[in-house]
Amino acid sequence: MQAVRQSIAREIYILRYWGVIQMKGAILEKGEKYYTYMRAIFTAIKDTQNKYNWLITDFEGIAETPIYDLFGDNSYIWISGEELTAIIEKDDFQWIWAVLSGFSKNIMLEEVLKHDFPYADGYTGFWQNPVTIQHPLADVEIVPWDSSLALIISKDDNIINNFRLAFPFSEDLEEHNTK
Repeated sequence: MQAVRQSIAREIYILRYWGVIQMKGAILEKGEKYYTYMRAIFTAIKDTQNKYNWLITDFEGIAETPIYDLFGDNSYIWISGEELTAIIEKDDFQWIWAVLSGFSKNIMLEEVLKHDFPYADGYTGFWQNPVTIQHPLADVEIVPWDSSLALIISKDDNIINNFRLAFPFSEDLEEHNTK
């Protein structure tokens, strides 16, 4: 396991050194019992979700907490990272589908709503290079995909590096897309 972590760290260093990576992504689809529980993902990214406000769209999950109530009549939730963390701490439920788009806290909901909502089911852009975030104002995107895998894409290398180090069987998304 330590050798795998060192190999990933070496790969990340080389790719950053040569300027190959600008926006980074990772896919987690093997090596874990479950892939779409947020507590493990938040721990992996060292709780940086708290630095963002989150737009949650295209949601389907198995939750005991009333997260569905937060949608009200909308097809989205706008929630702070701290509020999202509190929900997950109470009920770390399985996310089946969703796109969690993280925005700098200085970006207002009104600006976010001027753009199309990100979606997971049927979106082919995840599987094309270069890797990009769907919402043009977002800094990070977490995608529980059919409860069978998790995708994470970010402008912040540290988020992806921490995710990959915490989940040694995760893969660079761009490399995965070339297979």
